Amino acid sequence: MAARDGDGWVYCRCGLKHWGLHGAAGLLLVDSRQILLQHRAPWVHNGDTWGIPGGARDSHESPLEAALREAREEIGLATELVQMQNEHRDDHGDWRYDTIIATASREALLFKNNHESIDLRWFSIEEISGLNLHPSFAKSWDVVSALVRDIGD
Repeated sequence: MAARDGDGWVYCRCGLKHWGLHGAAGLLLVDSRQILLQHRAPWVHNGDTWGIPGGARDSHESPLEAALREAREEIGLATELVQMQNEHRDDHGDWRYDTIIATASREALLFKNNHESIDLRWFSIEEISGLNLHPSFAKSWDVVSALVRDIGD
C-alpha cells in the first residue's frame, strides 16, 4: 500500500482552512434520481451535517482513486460496482475539492457504522437543499445538482 501523505490542514488563500495537503475528493452516488448522503459524526470537522463520503487525497492518487478509497473506508462501498459519470472541481488555486458523481446499484452499499459516519440515507434531489448540509457541499450543490440531473436526462 502506498503511503498516506495527504492528511493535514491547508490554510487557503480563500481565507478558510481545508483538510487535505494535496486537495480532497468525495463520492456522490446517484441511483434512480436519489442521492446517497452520509450523516457526519459530531466530532469531525463540520460534524453533524449531511455530506458525501470523502477526504484528503494522497499525492499518488487521482481524485477518483481518493474518492473511491474514502467511500470504501467510510461507508463500506463495494467500489468495483461504481461507474463514474461526471466530476465537479472546486478549485481554489492552492487547494481543490473534486466531487466524483457516480452511479452504483444499492447492492454495492455495505454500510458499516464507523467513527466518521452516524447514518447513511438516500434522498431525492429535491430534499437535499432542506437538509443541514456540510457547508462546502451546500455551496457547491447548485452546480453539482445540475450535473446530477444530467445523468438521468
